[in-house]
Amino acid sequence: MSLYIVVSATVVFALSFLSLPLLETTHYWLKLNSRRLVADLIVRNGIIYTSDASLPFADSMAVHNGRILRIGNYSSIQDLVGEGTKELNVEGNVVVPGFIDSHVHFISGGLQMMRVDLHGVNTKDEFLRRIRERVTNSKQGSWVLGGGWNNDLWGGELPTASWIDEITPYNPVWLSRMDGHMGLANSVALKLAGINNMSKDPNGGTIIKTSNGDPTGLLIDAAMQLLLPQIPEVSVYERREALLRASNLALMRGVTTVVDFGRYFPGTSMEHSWEDLSDVYSWANSSGKMMIRVCLFFPLETWSRLVDLISKTGHALSNWIYLGGVKAFADGSLGSNSALFHEPYVDEPQNYGLQVLEFKTLSNMTTASDKFGLQVAIHAIGDKANDLILDMFESVASKNGERDRRFRVEHAQHLTPGAADRFGEQGIFASVQPEHLLDDADSAIRKLGMDRAQKGSYLFRSLLAGHAQLAFGSDWPVADINPLESIKTAMKRTPPGWENAWIPSECISLEEALIAHTMSASRACFLDRDLGSLTPGKFADFVVLSTNSWDDFVADGSASVDATYVGGVRAYPFSSKP
Repeated sequence: MSLYIVVSATVVFALSFLSLPLLETTHYWLKLNSRRLVADLIVRNGIIYTSDASLPFADSMAVHNGRILRIGNYSSIQDLVGEGTKELNVEGNVVVPGFIDSHVHFISGGLQMMRVDLHGVNTKDEFLRRIRERVTNSKQGSWVLGGGWNNDLWGGELPTASWIDEITPYNPVWLSRMDGHMGLANSVALKLAGINNMSKDPNGGTIIKTSNGDPTGLLIDAAMQLLLPQIPEVSVYERREALLRASNLALMRGVTTVVDFGRYFPGTSMEHSWEDLSDVYSWANSSGKMMIRVCLFFPLETWSRLVDLISKTGHALSNWIYLGGVKAFADGSLGSNSALFHEPYVDEPQNYGLQVLEFKTLSNMTTASDKFGLQVAIHAIGDKANDLILDMFESVASKNGERDRRFRVEHAQHLTPGAADRFGEQGIFASVQPEHLLDDADSAIRKLGMDRAQKGSYLFRSLLAGHAQLAFGSDWPVADINPLESIKTAMKRTPPGWENAWIPSECISLEEALIAHTMSASRACFLDRDLGSLTPGKFADFVVLSTNSWDDFVADGSASVDATYVGGVRAYPFSSKP
């Protein structure tokens, strides 16, 4: 075993440098040969899972200047120990690459941490209690904001303005549903926005009304744009604080990189993503306050702006910030009955869902973005939305010619027969969120019927069998940012209150789930040169887990985060010690 690790580590070390550009490689080797190289950090006595099939396990690794220098057994790296080298004995615990969350709304999540939190609320009384508590502590006339509610948890009845008007007579209220595709306004907020029984549905959105034509307070997708401009802009200070809060939470959960799709949802301003780049991320980068790495995506409608920026700066603004690509919405969400399906919803027989953006417009912008080399990600949840996007991606690739484009479908929750194979055939990444299936299992059966729900929902195993690459994420703050729970869910697929797995044939293994949160996740955003595995040349981003048994970890997926390291420096627990 030791000889195997030494030889494999040497080969991997050599190959990693062969993949570097010539000038960079030459510079690096001249630097190495100019003096005896000394590691900054030695990690030893661990079960180090590398996410690399060529050397899946090692017990030690050496870190220099934030990157992995060598990995293998302890004796193979002892020559790198010198004055100033710190040593980390992980005492037999499992070590994995830093987790990559492939889909978050990072600043939104940080902001939500300071607002009314309605996640997990399962009764109307508790829903009202939390809102009343926030109103009591708010100034009269100020907006009361929050979100995370899921009507399925209290039986499915949708909340209305009448629920909360009595306890919010002087404060406008906006509470987004957990999926971000529906929200509840009280009557004060509706009046401020000028929404009444004469208001018409905008394209790609719905104002839910009573049988008498009066607004209920619920707005779906693009209809939110009628109200959201009335909410005061979040200050730069609040957004910067949100980044710091979000980063701390991510590190506690072992997340060292996130793919941030910004504060952009149907009905919100496309400027938010750009403002957060200039006001928040650039500020944190220049002031040394970045704690985790981010890959940023911007609204598809602003694609030419991103092309101009990348032509001036390149994709990497620093080791912390990477300019990814562009994103658009094909449909809404299952929970809001706005995901687009070939067949209607069982509970709304006239409703097939919403197409958020007109298809020709979406196709034209995707073609232009791809032609200029941008990576394109499209939100698609319903089976018809996924088919439309698969067709569109195929057409764009044929039109623009062969290249390494790595199209992404965000969510890919419900697929028609054969669609899973198309992901692999077309080389499209499925950016999926396992935790969503816990919330969707009961509602999918109710909204789609047992047969449709069982055959087409969250097809992780089918996607892998069709040679697609899965990239795991959370969609935080829609669901909690917690890769270990995400991995366990993908393995077990057991919703709350269920004894058995939902569609057990779609369960995947621990290793497959780990790859989806590390190596495949890095490939899905063109960061696989620097991230995703613990191999020489990659950033030394890693997580020490609480378990010291790989077999136990495989058996039940249970573990917690003991420590998180970014660039070989301990970032959690928050301490100066190595």
